[in-house]
Amino acid sequence: MHLLDSVRNTMTCVPFVNEVGAAIAAEYFTEASSNTERKAFVLVTAGPGLTNTITALASAWVESRELLVIGGQVKSSDLANGEVRQRGIQEVDGIAATLPFTKSRLRITEPTEKDLVLTAIRTGSSGRKGPVFLEITLDAQGAPALAEGAVAPMVGLADPIQVSQIQVDQVSSLLKAATRPVLLIGSGVSRAGAKKLRSQLEHIGSPVMLTWNASDRYPEDFELNFGRPNIWGQRYSNVLIQQSDLVIAVGTRLGMQQTGFYWEQFVPNGKVVQVDIDLSELMKSHPRKHLTVEADAEMFLSKLADAVKEPLQVGGWLSFCREVKSLLPTSEEVNKPNYGYINPFELMLEISEVAEEGDFVIPASSGASFTVAMQTFKLKNNQTVITNKGLASMGYGLSGSIGASIFGQNSRTWLFEGDGGFAQNLQELGTVAAQKLNLKMFIMANNGYASIRMTQRNYFNGSWIGCDTATGLGLANLEALASAYSIDFIRLSESKEERRMQLTQIKDGAGPILVEVPIDPEQSYFPKISSIALPNGSMRSNPLHLMDPELPLDVKDSVFKYLGNEGALCE
Repeated sequence: MHLLDSVRNTMTCVPFVNEVGAAIAAEYFTEASSNTERKAFVLVTAGPGLTNTITALASAWVESRELLVIGGQVKSSDLANGEVRQRGIQEVDGIAATLPFTKSRLRITEPTEKDLVLTAIRTGSSGRKGPVFLEITLDAQGAPALAEGAVAPMVGLADPIQVSQIQVDQVSSLLKAATRPVLLIGSGVSRAGAKKLRSQLEHIGSPVMLTWNASDRYPEDFELNFGRPNIWGQRYSNVLIQQSDLVIAVGTRLGMQQTGFYWEQFVPNGKVVQVDIDLSELMKSHPRKHLTVEADAEMFLSKLADAVKEPLQVGGWLSFCREVKSLLPTSEEVNKPNYGYINPFELMLEISEVAEEGDFVIPASSGASFTVAMQTFKLKNNQTVITNKGLASMGYGLSGSIGASIFGQNSRTWLFEGDGGFAQNLQELGTVAAQKLNLKMFIMANNGYASIRMTQRNYFNGSWIGCDTATGLGLANLEALASAYSIDFIRLSESKEERRMQLTQIKDGAGPILVEVPIDPEQSYFPKISSIALPNGSMRSNPLHLMDPELPLDVKDSVFKYLGNEGALCE
């Protein structure tokens, strides 16, 4: 209570209905602000206030994002200190609870020197970013301040890892010798850094691909941008990266979503160089790597560009990349829905045409609305995309879009969320209404959890439970819900011409609007990586380039040029 009284006098405070929404919004606000000095933190009460933030802390930890959580705590004399489960009212051990998901934790039980607190907070932005938690007991909050001039020595933070010129030269030699190179750029390269590096990448002349967390580093019309490879990635990007003879992955941890679960066959006929600031990510056993470099991603890319004196002679490879992109569209005919429903892939293309430079795009964090947006949306210059693929928590979209919209000071924000995920944090519609946010909320209404429904159909012979309203899941009437919060509502039309007018109306509106998108409950979501049964009865995922549905033979002949017989792996 003392903390709240202090902050409201010096900072802009935005009340949320629940701590989980506030914590997610703070994560997205600070991620959106990476090019500025503006940041947000979340202030929560003891006990459940803190435990409600754990999902956001875990998310920011996995995605290497700053997130500052400041929590209240009972009086220091009421702490259980491990002697009993609980002594003070609502008491839980916040330091222990946040240990797995924070770079730094600090419990303050008495007035503490400012520099000691600031040192703890600054660890969140030092090296590989991550969350920080401060817990302040009630008696420390209410105690008199320290005498003027009382200071503690600042604990030094680690200096940036210097880029080794020897390693730069090694990678430069590999790049000059390659005939089919790809630069795979991850979120270790900031938005501002990517903008500064663009001319240097154009000088190198290699195809560039982007991880999902770095999808907004370059727009669709950047001529070297060849998409977003991933397990649920763009088919043409997956096909191309698998045919590279050298992938230089910079600022990405190369998780299994990036390489495919069958990571042994990631870039089967080429070399992989991984550049990352985190040594533990470089040392892990997957994927196989030819060379690893511990370095700051942006510094390394700049030095690499300096080392490549002449543009690469890879015109044939670039022409092939353009041909494959033209042959493998991001909206495939197989996904055509039944009468009366909207094709979500086509809708994403339509919205990406209408959306303007400077807009924020929030594609939820799980489910079909997430993967469709990441496969299909065509980004424009200075658009910001924030999502959360590592934890893939349902219910992330609405709260995250609120954080982005608040940061953008009501810049237009587009949210894509499934009706099942939306239900998990829909209490924050109250925050949307109270703040009058310029938020366009597209809810893909397919009557439940499409991913769970698909899994139960494909692997458990349709043993349905908890996947839609018919099997026990309760979902809101979206029109009535919008009315309850005095938020505008619109249901998108199946007619493409009428829908185009609706999208223009939605774009030009100044305040929030809830948009219901009728999606076929039986809607298919292709392309995707499937698993195959092995002779011993186990399952194995296909490598990235072998997505379902299988390509026609004539298309395979054209796009699998460097992958052998019909895309078979070349050992």
